[in-house]
Amino acid sequence: MAIERVFSQRLPDEERYLSALRPTRLDECIGQEVVRQQLRIALEAARKRGEPLDHVLLDGPPGLGKTTLAHVIANELGTTIRVTSGPAVTRQGDLMMLLTQMDTGDVLFIDEVHRLSKVVEEFLYPALEDFRVDYTTESGIGGRVVNFALKRFTLVAATTRAGMLSPALRDRFGLLLHLDYYSEEQLARIVRRSADLLKVRADDIALRRLAARSRGTPRIVNRLLRRVRDYAEVCGDGTLNAAVVDAALDILQIDQLGLDNLDRAYLHALIRHYDGGPAGIEAIAATMGHERDTLEDVVEPYLLQIGFVIRTPRGRLARPAAYAHLGLTIPASARDEPGLFE
Repeated sequence: MAIERVFSQRLPDEERYLSALRPTRLDECIGQEVVRQQLRIALEAARKRGEPLDHVLLDGPPGLGKTTLAHVIANELGTTIRVTSGPAVTRQGDLMMLLTQMDTGDVLFIDEVHRLSKVVEEFLYPALEDFRVDYTTESGIGGRVVNFALKRFTLVAATTRAGMLSPALRDRFGLLLHLDYYSEEQLARIVRRSADLLKVRADDIALRRLAARSRGTPRIVNRLLRRVRDYAEVCGDGTLNAAVVDAALDILQIDQLGLDNLDRAYLHALIRHYDGGPAGIEAIAATMGHERDTLEDVVEPYLLQIGFVIRTPRGRLARPAAYAHLGLTIPASARDEPGLFE
């Protein structure tokens, strides 16, 4: 039976809540200094030349601000943004409808761009390079190919799986920007801003506790702020302090490093069922009853980041830090495994 995850549970108004906390201008963004500097220069150069911004590819784990940056880019350019995702664009006609609606300088944001079908991806190539597309109006013998001229637009694409992009698509982006996990200090500043916007009373120690257990991810720190605020209003006077944060996160079963039930289940599956590895991701996913993509996109990036797991040619391998965190002993069969103590 699949394990429910606190971090990925979406309430009906979750998107509206998160959207209200998103910065709208580049100067309001916190963290990702290198990315912001590169964007600032590119935006200023485009404005001075009176040209649309080069196409932008944003990659990195979920929740780091790719969607936010796409909207910030549109706001900085003073243009309209149209939003879609790779799985939603199933036919050339879907993409054609979006492209013909674009005005000069507008931003088209495609989330999960690695999930575009090959046919749609190839249809996109001339649109990105020459701002033209050849569209077949009808199928069969009577079909006609019409060449449409498009207005110069900017594609901002986001992906959590940059390695799945074809070289042909990647080469058509002028700006390739990678988003890294945020530091605890940066997350503390982000959650302070969010608390102020929501008019939540909170001391700095409480907000730092939240930041420390948010896996380096702004989306998670904002989501946890909401859950802790609810706890404070029901079980306290609405004020966030260290004791309230600890009690609320204990109920949510989020530990001191920000690991939740799904993270711990992954580590237990790897250690108990496969003696710490190496184990293939398909085998781990089958043991847990979860999809492989969920583990690769949502669980593993943070475990790799904090050194709990490594990927080897033979599969995933649990590191000593993972055993120590779970209070488990490294099995004798794993002690001689190459890479374990590196």
